[in-house]
Amino acid sequence: MKMNIVNHTIGKTSLAILTSAAFMFPMLSWGAQNCDKPVNDFDGLYCLTKVYLEADKELNNSYSKLNKFLSSTQKSKLKRRQLAWMRDRNDQCSYHDEGGFYVNMDCATRTTIKRVNFLNERARECSAGSCRDSRLGE
Repeated sequence: MKMNIVNHTIGKTSLAILTSAAFMFPMLSWGAQNCDKPVNDFDGLYCLTKVYLEADKELNNSYSKLNKFLSSTQKSKLKRRQLAWMRDRNDQCSYHDEGGFYVNMDCATRTTIKRVNFLNERARECSAGSCRDSRLGE
């Protein structure tokens, strides 16, 4: 059940990102070289999306790295907190209305990078043999 929630949330987020990316494919060659000075909002979105996708990849790697150090009880605690973090990120950085679904990519990226740093700190602690259960629920 919980895994279905994770898959559903990830699926919705991925769909929004992929849909955004699909509109940007024609300008890939331009956008890849001009993220310093995007010409319009679509170019800016393309650049923000590239950075977010990299942060999301780092998030998945950091989560997996930390997970390798944990007992089954600790893994369960981390997973519950990760799901809660995803809901919080979505609440902070996106919304729906009658006009559609909106994501603030800068907010999503900043929030994701902050979580990557948190997970990496926990992995360092666990690697050093001082894995604190109390920190996994943050």
